[in-house]
Amino acid sequence: MKRKVILLIALFALLTSCNFPLFKAEPTSIFEQPAETLTAMFANLATATGETPQDTSTLPTETPTAEVVSTAADLERSAGTVLAKYLSKKPVLDGDWGDWKQNTIAYPAYYVVYGLKAWENDSDCEASFILGWDESFLYVGVKVKDDTYVQNASGELLYKGDGVELLIDTDLLGDFNSSSLNEDDFQIGIAPGKGSTSGAPEAYLWYPQSKKGSITDQIDIAATSTAGIYRVEIRIPWSVLQITPKKGMRLGFEFSVSDNDNPAENIQQTMLANIPTHSFMDPTTWGELVLD
Repeated sequence: MKRKVILLIALFALLTSCNFPLFKAEPTSIFEQPAETLTAMFANLATATGETPQDTSTLPTETPTAEVVSTAADLERSAGTVLAKYLSKKPVLDGDWGDWKQNTIAYPAYYVVYGLKAWENDSDCEASFILGWDESFLYVGVKVKDDTYVQNASGELLYKGDGVELLIDTDLLGDFNSSSLNEDDFQIGIAPGKGSTSGAPEAYLWYPQSKKGSITDQIDIAATSTAGIYRVEIRIPWSVLQITPKKGMRLGFEFSVSDNDNPAENIQQTMLANIPTHSFMDPTTWGELVLD
């Protein structure tokens, strides 16, 4: 009998000390429970605290994000940007940009965008330019390496000789995605001098077509030359472009030079630009000019 009592006591101790399923201890935290859905977890917690269970099926699964809408002001032309620096002192227009170059940034124009077969090397044709502005004018300073200066064309054919060309979109943000020319897109040609850089300069406007014609009497041009190099300073009134300038203004822009080495023929043999995507009929391929 005594032996039976001892066995019963030992069995009772064993059962109360083991974690059998029938004797599983309650978890001390909801995070110790078996894998449950969020609904079950919150239901169990609410029941334990006496609160009404929350329907978690309507809970947001992620934070909504505001839709991002891009505008032209957020976009930039992939061809790149050049700056026209504000000039508190007006440059002397004599063909030599030395008096205002230090206040600007010099940009190269070495992309051969037309007539690659006719282009020999950088001595044949290569250019650089600087830009400035004030309340009255846009200033352009140009230096061209050209072993033979030839400019005998005029008027609408001005590009068939040595000279400068400017493409300017005066309403860049207004028609940022427009791939065709309209009334705010300007194509201006400048010849440093007829026959030589000491000859009569000329300026011609091809676009907008409604304003097409000579603008020599509206643009000031001065040129000088030494062996293998000619320089030009150009002063364009903002009234020609029909805009009022302000700091930070963005304009579509491309700079280029044409080259002709054949004095017996009016022909555009080569064109070099500051951007590689030259397509003057498509303003979306132009770069940008910012008034700084």
